[in-house]
Parts: sequence; structure tokens; C-alpha cells
Amino acid sequence: MPEASRRRRYIKDWLPVILWAALIFLFSTDLFSGANTAGVIAPWLRWIFPVWSADDIDRVHLGIRKLGHLSEYFILALLLMRALHGQAKKPFDAKRVFLGIALIALYASSDELHQAFVPSRTASVFDVLIDTCGGLFGALSFYWLKLRKSAD
Repeated sequence: MPEASRRRRYIKDWLPVILWAALIFLFSTDLFSGANTAGVIAPWLRWIFPVWSADDIDRVHLGIRKLGHLSEYFILALLLMRALHGQAKKPFDAKRVFLGIALIALYASSDELHQAFVPSRTASVFDVLIDTCGGLFGALSFYWLKLRKSAD
């Protein structure tokens, strides 16, 4: 494969991973702190469910935020597995799934470390676990789809 073609392939594989990781970094700033997202989410919840108490609204808001963790790392894992698969010279294997999950856990840990330095945010081992679970689901989904496709 010519050098220019290899370079284009590399960019095509890894640019989405880098951009999504940057978006996750943005989500870890003050802009997306619980207080700021509550200002957007809580009014909608009060409008849709006017009989809910403030505690109910807070619990659902927290649940939405945790689902955000799960889904953003699910997507990161899909993009990462796609990039790892695209750069490999051999058929897809389970080692790449483990590598992908390890990279996700490492990025999730660094993301929480970043939040420890943002005054309106807190670092949480629980969030690292949620992020890693999202990455695990994403990596396994990618692997399962590849196995299914190769069986066809």
C-alpha cells in the first residue's frame, strides 16, 4: 500500500477516536457540571412530570448523567475497536478487545483525574467503573458484530 494511502487510512481510523476523546474531555469541564446540566434537564423533567418531587428530579438527573457516562464510553469503544481493527494486518482477535478495554479504562481514569482539578467537578472511582463498563459493552458489541459478519 502506498505511503499516502496508508496515511489517509490511519487518519480515517484514528481521527474519530481523537475527536470523540476530546468531546469526552469537554464533557468533563465546568460547562457540563451537575449544576449546569440540572439547569437544562430539571426544567424539562418538571414539565414532563409535574407531580415529581425535587428529590425525584435530582435522582433522575443523576441517572441521566450516569447513562451519559455509559453511552459516551460505549461510543468511544466502538470507535477505538474500529481503529484497532483497521490498523491490524491480521484477522480480528480477542487480544484487541482486551487492549481496547484497557485503553478505555486508562482514559476513563485520566478523565476522572482531570475532573479532580475542575472546581465544580469531583473525581469518582464509581464513574471510572461506569465508563469502563460502557467501554466493555462497546468493545464486546464490536467484536460480536465482527464475528457475526465473518460467519455470514
